[in-house]
Amino acid sequence: MNNSVMNTARLLWAGLRALLVLTVVCGVLYPLAVTGVAQGLFNDKANGSEITADGKVVGSSLIGQAYNLPLEKGQETPEPDLKWFQGRPQNGLGANSVNTRYKLILSGATNRSGDNKDLIDWVTAAKEAVITDNSVNGYTVKASDVPADAVTSSGSGLDPDISPDYADIQVHRVAERNQLSVAQVRKLVDEHTDGRTLGFIGEPRVNVLELNIALEELVAKS
Repeated sequence: MNNSVMNTARLLWAGLRALLVLTVVCGVLYPLAVTGVAQGLFNDKANGSEITADGKVVGSSLIGQAYNLPLEKGQETPEPDLKWFQGRPQNGLGANSVNTRYKLILSGATNRSGDNKDLIDWVTAAKEAVITDNSVNGYTVKASDVPADAVTSSGSGLDPDISPDYADIQVHRVAERNQLSVAQVRKLVDEHTDGRTLGFIGEPRVNVLELNIALEELVAKS
């Protein structure tokens, strides 16, 4: 009986020591080491890839933002503020999702098939809006000019980037709304277009938040 109790006590003590050691190593030392390495070598990424403007954090380079006008009385869906470059559609999970207008509750893509009526209606409406919004005096957007990312949300619904093609068809509208020349705005887009990662991964892209910050600075100077 005594041997059995002693054996049990030894096993319990060994288990307790293992628990304490693993708690210190995995729960304290390892997180501290990983945090230290992340802050030392990848400070920007570890802190959320923050973007600052005028000394204030205005967003993350990894998460898209909406550029809309304030809601008017009785209005449920805000209108886009067309003086800014616009990002991709923001209904990644559909109109009935809690993830609308980049509110970070959920992220994800619609699971609707390519022949789903709701999806077709969304894309058709988005395409018409892109053509209408970006056709200005002396420049008309054709249906064939509208790229896929202008009318579809990304897999997460939070994509911060647009294609150079989508940025390009917005240049004339942004220039007109901000009383800038087309050449000035196009130069801004070119300066904020990133190529493929490592030269072969992904596609060229333009970060909308960074582009709009540069646009604001250009307007202020002008």
